[in-house]
Amino acid sequence: MADEHRPRPVFRNIHVTDIVAYRLPPAGWVSILHRISGALLFVLLPFLVWLLDVSLSSEISYERFTNAFIAGLGFVPAFLVKLVVLALIWGYLHHFIAGVRHLWMDATHSVSQSQGRISALITLGSSLLLTLLLGAKLFGLY
Repeated sequence: MADEHRPRPVFRNIHVTDIVAYRLPPAGWVSILHRISGALLFVLLPFLVWLLDVSLSSEISYERFTNAFIAGLGFVPAFLVKLVVLALIWGYLHHFIAGVRHLWMDATHSVSQSQGRISALITLGSSLLLTLLLGAKLFGLY
């Protein structure tokens, strides 16, 4: 009977500005970035299909494809085209590596908290490192 008069806990909605106060573990970041990279790949799929089509159709269209990275596409400068392609590279690499991580965790059924943290850090590090390497190649640094 004494519990009936105890005040109920007050729950408040989370505001967008509260997000910066949260300290997510690496696995949380990998999970969120996995969703973001999947959405990015989905949204940019028409551009990706167009790039594939233009690069494989003929020699003339391949010249148009390579020219997009040198002179741009219409009013879109080449630098912006390269940034979009870099975003596609990161999205694909992160989504693929995080997907392999999830498959490995599902297949082994023996993932501890420390293994999850280490695999998340490996996922983040490897996707960023590969993106930097391919981005350097894309922007002509080597």
